[in-house]
Amino acid sequence: MKRFVFPWVLGGLITLATPLYADTTTNSVDPLCSDAELWSGKLITDICWSCLFPIRAAGASLGGGNVPSIATDEKFCFCTDPMGIPELGMTMGLWNPARLIEIVRNPWCSPALGGHKFSASNVRLIATTGKADFDASEMSFFNYHYFAFPLTIMLDLFWDGRCNSDGYRDFDLLYVSELDPTWNSDLLAFFTSPETALFANPVAISACVADAAAAATGNPLDALFWCAGAWGHMYPLSGISPTSYGTDPRITSLLATRATASLHRRGLAWKTSGNDALCGGTIYPFIPKSQYRLSMFYPVAETDSNHAIGETTFKWGAGRTYPGPGEDHLYLLWRWQDCCLF
Repeated sequence: MKRFVFPWVLGGLITLATPLYADTTTNSVDPLCSDAELWSGKLITDICWSCLFPIRAAGASLGGGNVPSIATDEKFCFCTDPMGIPELGMTMGLWNPARLIEIVRNPWCSPALGGHKFSASNVRLIATTGKADFDASEMSFFNYHYFAFPLTIMLDLFWDGRCNSDGYRDFDLLYVSELDPTWNSDLLAFFTSPETALFANPVAISACVADAAAAATGNPLDALFWCAGAWGHMYPLSGISPTSYGTDPRITSLLATRATASLHRRGLAWKTSGNDALCGGTIYPFIPKSQYRLSMFYPVAETDSNHAIGETTFKWGAGRTYPGPGEDHLYLLWRWQDCCLF
């Protein structure tokens, strides 16, 4: 099973395991770190289960909803078994909850883990403390934590195998921005993604208007990978963004998308849609935006729908945040999966 979990983070999680899961209904142990109550009845009630649809089998669709433009157009497929023998199968595609991304103001704070902190010390802290309230001339900064969250597999609602490209079958911590020096520095982020220089001009930025219009219909333009629709510019791949008053779902959505894009850029995220993904996902250096959709889980869950990357918050973001504990945001990242079933 493929993993890129930080080994030094695992030790901290083991230490937290006993108090964390003994009682997930209690209040946060830190008043500055909110508890999203992920491991409670909200795991059922605050998930958009209708967002699993449409489910496509051999080209036929069950249920309504958006299908990404890059999804496979094949009905049947050939893949080799472990012995190298080709096998005939039929194609299948659906939306799967794949990742959980939390955007937090305070370093090491994890609302997904009951409002606990990974570490009581800032000795190893590389990134800076997140902030949410500024005047109009300043910038905002948030940390993020990136979790594997194959919900349908964890609940035994779906099988893994070839339809689980990255091999994750349980809840895992994959990445933390506090240990990433590029997340709080635009300059360092440039050295990990030097293509930033190509898009720092008025022509490239103005092209994002077309992406915002396409995202409003639920179909962001994958060719404009440097744009995040109505949310802003994808580059630089850091946690710094122009701010608004208080925590804005637009900003936290942008940072969640940048986090995913930065993992793609480093070869740590998969392309799971299209004809080339039928026999297993492929490492893809630029984020295929149409492959993903987001739904807010906390503080105010989207239970009836999810939204495309870059889709204006006027359609989905009203009333999704409130001062205090409601300024840490959790997003469920939905990923379209094409696979070949025998």
